[in-house]
Amino acid sequence: MTIPTIVFAKAPQPGGVKTRLIPALGAAGAALLHERLVARTLRTATAAGVGPVELCCAPDAAHPFLASAAAGLGLPLTGQGGGDLGARMHRAAARALNNASGVILIGCDCPALTPQYLRAARAALDEGWDVALGPAEDGGYVLLALARIDPALFDRIPWGGPDVMAITVARCAALRWRWRQLETLWDIDRPEDLVRLRRDLPHAEGLLLDIASEDPS
Repeated sequence: MTIPTIVFAKAPQPGGVKTRLIPALGAAGAALLHERLVARTLRTATAAGVGPVELCCAPDAAHPFLASAAAGLGLPLTGQGGGDLGARMHRAAARALNNASGVILIGCDCPALTPQYLRAARAALDEGWDVALGPAEDGGYVLLALARIDPALFDRIPWGGPDVMAITVARCAALRWRWRQLETLWDIDRPEDLVRLRRDLPHAEGLLLDIASEDPS
């Protein structure tokens, strides 16, 4: 059963990514951390071995870093297109499901994501579940695995808010889809998350190496 993993990533433009970390890292430092998170996520996805991996970029696939990151691992590079995050996720998932029996969608904000976590999502689809969800501690999700598609999963979701996971679960229930919840993980979004990164993942491939920062603790 073919199940691709689509990695969603923004172009690392200073001031346009990881904006809540700018007070701690500066705009350039936040963009550099984003680059390292993208690279780490791509390595994690390819190491999982659950299927082909694709880098899906916003606003398009033109940024040199994203092109280099994909080329370095031999991955296809696509653009996310227009619309809000829900519209872009729906478009990518629907495209994948035209040629596959499932799809896994992930972002690049979760350094705790592991190959084993992606394999657990793949296993859920292999076992016949319609959806596997990887909750984030902030109320969102770090992974969405789908064996079927419906616009209701993506329409009018308050992306970035604390109710994304709960709303998505309610939508699955309304569709009468079977869903499995994976382990809850955490994202890097706020200055206090940098403290946790240093404490809990001190060897996370140099994510903060040489990035000047003020200790937000």
